[in-house]
Amino acid sequence: MSKKIYVGNLNYATSADTLESVFSQHGEVLSATVIKDRFTEQSKGFGFVEFADDKAAQKAIEALNGKELDGRRVRVNIAEEKPRAPRNRENGERSEKSARY
Repeated sequence: MSKKIYVGNLNYATSADTLESVFSQHGEVLSATVIKDRFTEQSKGFGFVEFADDKAAQKAIEALNGKELDGRRVRVNIAEEKPRAPRNRENGERSEKSARY
């Protein structure tokens, strides 16, 4: 079963290809993604790597958490599912019920 891990504190210049290259040294990588701002396309400084199995993911976490990647000490841990609030169909904004204050 695949396992997704979170990679935080990324250098804004770090690419998905770099993530895939570094993390594939610890097991089979199914996907690597750097999260970007939808308007500016600039990295938000974090991403996700999905491994083919749990052992490879755990091995990567142990090997890379706190290590330097492109000049930054990255934070690597198991990704947590974040529930998404429903969007208003008319304008794409979050509904008032889901707004956070």
